[in-house]
Amino acid sequence: MRRALEYAKAFELVVIDHCEDPALSEKACMNEGRVSTLLGLRGAPAASEAIVVERDVQLAELTAGRLHIAHASASASVEAVRRAKARGVRVTAEATPHHLLLTDEAVRESGYDTSTKMNPPLRSEGDRQAVLAGVRDGTIDCIATDHAPHTVDDKKVEFDQAAFGVVGLETAVALCLDRLVGARLLELSPLVAMLSANPARVLRLPGGTLAPGSPADVTVLDLGRKRTVDPTRFASKGRNTPFTGWVLTGWAVMTMVAGRVVWRATR
Repeated sequence: MRRALEYAKAFELVVIDHCEDPALSEKACMNEGRVSTLLGLRGAPAASEAIVVERDVQLAELTAGRLHIAHASASASVEAVRRAKARGVRVTAEATPHHLLLTDEAVRESGYDTSTKMNPPLRSEGDRQAVLAGVRDGTIDCIATDHAPHTVDDKKVEFDQAAFGVVGLETAVALCLDRLVGARLLELSPLVAMLSANPARVLRLPGGTLAPGSPADVTVLDLGRKRTVDPTRFASKGRNTPFTGWVLTGWAVMTMVAGRVVWRATR
């Protein structure tokens, strides 16, 4: 990792890391805690993520490299990023809607629904609140989908045998608009930035704004549109979502790429 940060720094590239210590998470299929014990499933402790986040920010500080923490899910991970930013370390981080809105209780409440199996796993309520606090105070820069569609065969097996991952691309905006902005946990402007301008800044891409001359990649939102999450209507062939049946207000209704409309909501 040190060498990666040093070489990337020469080109001002960012190193993006999925932080996980495999020695602590080996054969785990959910978060380690009370729920995993009740369900009889092998769990990965939040420390398996946080330890690697701590290592990475130390190495980013050592090398002056650019580091981005993918899908932060643990309280200690958020705190490590917060402390590193305060020291001037060049680190950014992202969170996903499912880690902001769900906990490991979803595995139990769903009756071992494999749509609640992802990596990093859904954590405790304390971890969820810490990630949400990181989004609200700017410690977390971006909201990312961690979009991972799977076939029915990949998911319709025993929980510990199922593939990790959740369909995120088609529900992320609506979930954030309804459960974060609608619940007054976050203002609309910072949410838009975390879904567009901030990711573009992290990756040094020209998009993410409506400034003259920038790429005309635009998503149009209808803040009053109310719909139920129905995976049978997804454009993706993946149906593995833990949000089936959620009624959400605020949806994307049109997408433009390079000034051309490539998708429009029909109903």
